[in-house]
Amino acid sequence: MQLPVITLDNGQAGEIDLPDALFAAAPRADIMARVVHWQLAKRRAGTHKVKGMGEVSGTTKKPYRQKGTGNARQGSLRAPQFRTGGAVHGPVVRDHGYSLNKKVRRLGLISALSQKAAEGKLVVLDTAALGADAKTSAMASKVKALGWKSALVVDAQVEDGFGRAVRNLKNVNVLPSMGANVYDILKHDVLAVTRQAVDALKERLA
Repeated sequence: MQLPVITLDNGQAGEIDLPDALFAAAPRADIMARVVHWQLAKRRAGTHKVKGMGEVSGTTKKPYRQKGTGNARQGSLRAPQFRTGGAVHGPVVRDHGYSLNKKVRRLGLISALSQKAAEGKLVVLDTAALGADAKTSAMASKVKALGWKSALVVDAQVEDGFGRAVRNLKNVNVLPSMGANVYDILKHDVLAVTRQAVDALKERLA
């Protein structure tokens, strides 16, 4: 598929031929959902924790004798039925991540790229660099002129100046091609990839 290449000043910079296998495949919503769930599970901290019977403070002495009081038998004030007792089957520190086949992850990324292309929200940039004018205000004006409300810029290697200029923009993010992922692509309205990023994605998804 052929797409026009533009500059950050919204000027024309020729055309590029994108491989149909990566940018014109049939999007699989079910595969993208699986990959997004996998990504969100991996990023969970898993630091939730409550104290059990063996961890709460309190005496280990039997509260009162076994028989003759008329009350239910009790063995410890750390039991969960007491106000100062420990929790039963509460959350513990653990890793929420799980494995997902590489083929599924690859198909999910291809589906996300193809969906953006099908929606007409895939933009190819000549370069993602601001040169001497690498300021947030300059980048903000360019984004406004391009009409981007929310955008993800993908480059082969993020230039330091460009990364700093984009860093404080609320709905614009930049990622290297190796960091391009389904969640961030779907989260942003516009996906902007550079010429070098297209070649890097071809190599990554080959």
